[in-house]
Amino acid sequence: MGKKTPLYQSHLDASAKMVDFAGWDMPIHYGSQIAEHELVRAEAGMFDVSHMTVVDVSGDDARTYLRFLLANDIAKLKTQGKALYSCMLNVSGGVVDDLIVYLLNENFYRVVINSATRDKDIAWLNQHAFKYPNLSITERDDVAMIAIQGPNACEKTLTLFGQAEQSQLQSLGRFESAGVGDFFVGRTGYTGEDGFEIMMPIDRAPRYWQQLIESGVKPCGLGARDTLRLEAGMNLYGTDMDATTSPLISGLGWTLAMSDDREFIGKQALLEEKQQGIAQQLVGLVLKGKGVLRNHLKVVTDAGDGEITSGSYSPTLRQSIALARIPAGVVGEVEVEIRNKLLKAEIVKLPFVRDGKANI
Repeated sequence: MGKKTPLYQSHLDASAKMVDFAGWDMPIHYGSQIAEHELVRAEAGMFDVSHMTVVDVSGDDARTYLRFLLANDIAKLKTQGKALYSCMLNVSGGVVDDLIVYLLNENFYRVVINSATRDKDIAWLNQHAFKYPNLSITERDDVAMIAIQGPNACEKTLTLFGQAEQSQLQSLGRFESAGVGDFFVGRTGYTGEDGFEIMMPIDRAPRYWQQLIESGVKPCGLGARDTLRLEAGMNLYGTDMDATTSPLISGLGWTLAMSDDREFIGKQALLEEKQQGIAQQLVGLVLKGKGVLRNHLKVVTDAGDGEITSGSYSPTLRQSIALARIPAGVVGEVEVEIRNKLLKAEIVKLPFVRDGKANI
């Protein structure tokens, strides 16, 4: 038996197919993964993401600590509620985890990290905290989180708030957040669609989940969440990057803030990697013929072999797509080895899908 979120019984009541995910019993789908995927692209769907780990970092040293811990620079967060995506690196420049950090006030930040990396992330946070005496790190195991995603997600969610709260939430831009009573609402997500990620006390989650259903938002499982994020060109930790791969070869160079004198864990290794020449790149692939691109398939190029890191069928494009790590500089057409056959695939610009529409 795995760990259970506060919405476990709600999933059972909806006849969800439950699977183990990083030690949690989670819904993979409620009948049709493809239907749930298409629902989020066209309308609005919701995901139980209460398995994610929420950590509050506060105190006079919080800002200095996070500027050293993260490869992106939280000094970019100028206004209360703004959010930032960043990698947390080891000294070799490998990715310990990727995360979102929210600025709640000058000395208070909220960090959301992946469930599969919870233990090592908490250990890493604490390992580097000893130099900062005015620092508090608190794991928030008292909150649940629901992600409502899709072109109509915001509109449907707002119906559950009062008029003043609606005005407050309507003013949020992408990667902005606000506290609304005992709810924390971020305009963020992992699907490539607009929407909210809402944290709330765990005892409020089942009722709020039901209210969302009554407002026209349907539950969706982790299967659809994975194909949605792949179409959006978003990395999955442990698949597209990990502690052995740097952001520079994982399509995440844009998350690095390296142009100033700020020191952060892994910076020196990244500078050396750039000086030596970045050897690989993470690209999008579209299979030209029939077949399905799967994780770990070999990619054959004129400059050497690479590997698919994430691959699946795209319900939006009705084609097989993948993220692949291949030699740097390769463009155009490559071949993928599927069942001892070499099938042609095209390198394309990411994301595959933007705001519900094909981008290729």
